[in-house]
Amino acid sequence: MKLYPVKTPEIVQNIFRSFIWNIDTDHKEIYLTFDDGPIPEITPWVLKTLSKYKAKATFFCIGKNVKNHPDIFEKIIEEGHSIGNHTFNHLNGWRTTSQKYMKNIEKAEISLRSSVFGLHSEPSSKLFRPPYGRIKPSQAKKMLAKGYKIIMWNVLSGDFDQKLTKEDCYQNVIKNMNNGSIVVFHDSEKAFKNLEYTLPKVLEYCTKNGFDFKALNNAVL
Repeated sequence: MKLYPVKTPEIVQNIFRSFIWNIDTDHKEIYLTFDDGPIPEITPWVLKTLSKYKAKATFFCIGKNVKNHPDIFEKIIEEGHSIGNHTFNHLNGWRTTSQKYMKNIEKAEISLRSSVFGLHSEPSSKLFRPPYGRIKPSQAKKMLAKGYKIIMWNVLSGDFDQKLTKEDCYQNVIKNMNNGSIVVFHDSEKAFKNLEYTLPKVLEYCTKNGFDFKALNNAVL
């Protein structure tokens, strides 16, 4: 039995209205997101697969990985995708003091900023996704005050779940998505077994059914 909902319940979305769960649109648009990269083993494959379908997406990057692989991070941007902050060390906000959490986010921001702009004074992105989707109200309040958009999701592929089959992950997406859905994938080694199968099939299915794949920056900033 899964311990998480594939489709985020509307009651949860209504309670946390300050978070972004989906994009309100009548157009056939899907917003694919990828958490936990960039890493050389997976992210280049994701970029190549997206390019094949002329799809844009949003990558919520771990600061440590950006620091270690700036060339891959810069390629994400060069290919027209959006980027977001996913903390420096993939911290669980529920288990972290607000002070430590905010410092870790700032550290990640420095990595994102320096990789692209050479320590430019302006933030590289105002998109933030809390790892595991877990963030305390006090932490969220601080992030919103700094002008960040907290991006959640309304469809979870479950690619990280080793108990799910590849077909399960694919069905999770196509059965639950609708116009403006924000869908979560992971460009991580743990998720790749399911991602390698699911992502091309989702791209093919949506393309055949008239959906466009867009990055989040223009939709929320």
